[in-house]
Amino acid sequence: MTPPDPKADLLRYLQDARNALLWKLEGLREYDVRRPMTPTGTNLLGLVKHVTFVELGYLGDTFGRPSGVPSPWAAPAHADDPNADMWATADESREDVVARYREAWAHADATVRALPLDAAGHVPWWPRDNDITLHHALVRVLADTHRHAGHADILRETLDGATGMREDNSSLPTTDATWWKEYRERLERTAEEAARKAP
Repeated sequence: MTPPDPKADLLRYLQDARNALLWKLEGLREYDVRRPMTPTGTNLLGLVKHVTFVELGYLGDTFGRPSGVPSPWAAPAHADDPNADMWATADESREDVVARYREAWAHADATVRALPLDAAGHVPWWPRDNDITLHHALVRVLADTHRHAGHADILRETLDGATGMREDNSSLPTTDATWWKEYRERLERTAEEAARKAP
């Protein structure tokens, strides 16, 4: 048995989430990758833009390794927009947002490879208790990216029914549309029955 490599394990699962996020953009119209799908404006391309700056911040700036990529708030038009990282402007192409995300991966991975997991970092945007280790930062980015990949799963399924982490792996027991229709109807009946029984 090979000895454990915590960095490799963490980076592998982070890369799985990164790949899943980008797959959710594939085959969609420009409008659909940008359109707000929730009351708070959550959209697929915005999720990718957001995690880009999460990686550049926590796995770059926090450890004195700035990427040189300007933050979304650097533009005068976005200086007062607290959600500037959650949507792409009409002038930001999908290709540019994706390319910037891939650059963030390379920058973040280089930080992880260069430093020990117990390396000390400082999160300048936290108001207090802002000293953390690389291990803490990496786990935080991994959790955040998987959380947003889950958001992307739901948005994409809502748009066109595509599901799963990869095109070749839906992570679902079947792709039979009739089965899913009947399953959903069964859940609806069960919810209604439970609601009737509730005090």
